[in-house]
Parts: sequence; C-alpha cells; structure tokens
Amino acid sequence: MNNKTPKKSYGRKPAQAGNNAGNSRYTKKETGSGRPRRDDGADTRPRRRQNDDEKRPSRFGDAGKPYRGRPRREDTFAKKAGARRNDNRSFDKPKRTYAEKPKGIKNTKTAKTVVEQHSEETRLNKYIANSGICSRREADNYITAGLVSINGQVVTELGVKVSPGDDVRFNGERVKGEMKVYIVLNKPKDFVTTTDDPHADRTVLDLIGDKCPQRIFPVGRLDRNTTGVLLLTNDGELCEQLTHPSYNKKKIYHVRLNRNVKVADLRKLVEGVELEDGMMQADEIAYVDGEKSEVGLEIHSGRNRVVRRMFEALNYQVKTLDRVYFAGLTKKNLKRGQWRFLTEKEISILRMGAYE
Repeated sequence: MNNKTPKKSYGRKPAQAGNNAGNSRYTKKETGSGRPRRDDGADTRPRRRQNDDEKRPSRFGDAGKPYRGRPRREDTFAKKAGARRNDNRSFDKPKRTYAEKPKGIKNTKTAKTVVEQHSEETRLNKYIANSGICSRREADNYITAGLVSINGQVVTELGVKVSPGDDVRFNGERVKGEMKVYIVLNKPKDFVTTTDDPHADRTVLDLIGDKCPQRIFPVGRLDRNTTGVLLLTNDGELCEQLTHPSYNKKKIYHVRLNRNVKVADLRKLVEGVELEDGMMQADEIAYVDGEKSEVGLEIHSGRNRVVRRMFEALNYQVKTLDRVYFAGLTKKNLKRGQWRFLTEKEISILRMGAYE
C-alpha cells in the first residue's frame, strides 16, 4: 500500500465541469495562459466616496497639506557659548575689525603692513633696520655705541621699544620707518653696486632714479664688469639673511671663457680649488648648450670675485660673467638696465626663504 502523499500542484484550478463551468467568474485569455480577466465587467473593489469640499488624504503628511518633514527638536540644537540663534537659524558672529587703511595706498596688504608698523610699539633695532640704514645686528652696535637717541635722550640699552610719534635719530638725523620696497634689476656692465662712491661714474641707483622715493640699497655686490640679477631693497634684516655667509644662498652664473674648459678642470672645480683665502668649490657645473667655452656654475659662497678667482686659479680668463639666478629671482623679461617691483607673492617667498 502506497502511503505517499501526492505532490501539491501550484497552478490555476481547472474549470469545474457541469453547470458550474459556465458560471465561472474567471475565464482564460484567448491568447494563452496569463492573468485572469473578469468577464462580467463588475468592479467590486471598495471605493472611497468624497464630497465636493472634502480633500483626499495625502500619502506624504496630513490631509490636503504638503509634506513638511519631521519637526526638529529644540533641545538638539546645540548653542555655542556667547551666541544666539536668530529667525534664520544662524549664529550672530561678531564683526571683524580692521585697521583703517592709510590714504594714498591702494594695496590692502601693504596698507596692513604700514598700519601695524605705525600703530604698535617696535623694538629700536628693528625700527632702525626697517628704515634701511643697516641690519638689526649692526643697529645693536650703534645703540650700544651711543649713536641713537629717542626724543632727545641717548639710548644705550638694547631691547628699548619705539612708540608711534617718537623722534628717533641716528647721528643727529631723524630715522623714519619707511614702507618696505623690493626691486629686481638686470644690472648692465660698467655700473657699480653701491649707494655712494665718489670714484664711480655710474651706480645702479642711477637706473632707478626718482621713481622710488624710499632709500634703497643693493643686496650683495656685483663688480663693475659683472651683469645679471641684482636685488635692491630697504629691508635691512632681509639683506643680512641673503648676504651673510652662514645662510649659504644659492647663486647661478653663466660664465664665458677665453678657451674651452677641459672636463678634468670641471672636476677640479667641483672637488675644490685652493685660493688665497682658503679652499673653494662649486656645487654644480656643466657646459652651456654644448659650448665648451661656456659653463653654468652654481655656488653658495658670497666671497668677493670668487667665480673669477676660481677660473684664474686654473689659468682661465673670464670674458663675461652673468648672474642668472639669485635667491629665487631671475632676469626673465628684463633687458639690460631694466628693473621692476616684486609682486606680493615673490616678496612672501623671499621672506620665507621658500625658493630653495
């Protein structure tokens, strides 16, 4: 005897035979097996009747109203100390105050520097260095020597601060805290890099003329026959950083010689050449565009005429010497004798020393 339960079939029940077959509410589509269709046209689904003035309930909120979302709890709104919330759900932040911009100055960054310089107390050595007379270290020596006075009284102590309106004098002449000026110049030949030389016919300051009212001076020195990049400024502190040997600022020169340079001599220049003031070596050296009589030389030393003396030690004569790079500055778009003011970006890079 077979006790197995017959498998359940999942399908439409077959139409019953007999009288119930013709009274079935469902019939099969003529096109095949599919969803049953009502053959009597009756619609028995419940329908909600509504009056003319009645609004149908919305699936997104209250009846007849648009969806507004879940209301925010007031206690979840964290208030900051000292702040209050207004109707626009924002904090009332205190307004920032700025120093008044001096008249006649269009650049806001420069204006801020001038305001800070004239509205706050400044150390005496910094005040003197800002005027372009000397560096801070040299100003300390002048102060201890009794060459500086404030409001008629000689000051010999370091660390004294200057207030706005004080009469600061150096060697009897009044010192003015001037606005910082930075100029890059493509120095031509036969110009001396000095502010005052009675034996010089032409100085680099003659190229600037009266277009810069501030008292500026060249940073470092290029001899009369050397051309190229030269920085002029009245920032004594920056001048010290760029010229002092301990800072080792990079310089690149284009040297043209009287004859071809041997590869062995290039190697000697990198290893070191003995000069009268000690051993000197180049950081990098290479030929320029395959010309063996022209080399590009990178060096960090600031000794006097060091490049010329290095080649003279190897029996070479320098015909032309052009500085093409100094402290991140180049002579791009500047012809011989032309100059320009540095941009704010260049000044920031120069002050931070971010060019190497």
